[in-house]
Amino acid sequence: MTESGERTRSHWWWRPGWRQGRSSYTWHFLVGDHPALREFAARLHPHLDEAGVYDPIPFQWLHMTLQDVGFTDEVSDEDLTAISTAVAERVASLPPVSVELGPAVVGTEGVYLPVRPADPVAAVRRGIRESIARVRGNDHVPGTGDGFHPHVGLAYANTSGTPLAPIRKALSRHAEIVPITLTRVSLIDLNRDEGMYQWTLITAPPLGG
Repeated sequence: MTESGERTRSHWWWRPGWRQGRSSYTWHFLVGDHPALREFAARLHPHLDEAGVYDPIPFQWLHMTLQDVGFTDEVSDEDLTAISTAVAERVASLPPVSVELGPAVVGTEGVYLPVRPADPVAAVRRGIRESIARVRGNDHVPGTGDGFHPHVGLAYANTSGTPLAPIRKALSRHAEIVPITLTRVSLIDLNRDEGMYQWTLITAPPLGG
């Protein structure tokens, strides 16, 4: 999600490689079970509904994206198992990550909570990327190691062209900071056919063993 821009842009355009019926393996921090985050999201949801241009993210689908592995039809079962093992070994050497979420930012494609400090989350992501490279090679690690800005989305824009200024003004009253501790990473089979990100959990190795 991006901050710049004065009007909404629908989040639900098809990114390269995505199409109806296709899923992707990816690593996330799943954060929907954190009570403080759920309470904050619940307070914000009525305002998001009132704006009329957002799909608020249901609690169970709240997440922090870390690193894609690849589309499910392009990653073999053997590679996925090897990556899962490599990541589990790597994150076992990293401590749990305590971060603060917020204040909420109204970007062009949605409303999200920045994550601070970003460095410990980036270190986990770096370990995942190195684990994927160990199994599949550097050329098969999606994305780049730079420009990572961890965040937790609260809602996605479903309409383009709506002015953001009044939405930003309304949400500026909700400047809370939400502290959470991240204790495990999750490998998921991610799908977006239903107009939201949904997944099946594959494995969730803990940080710090």
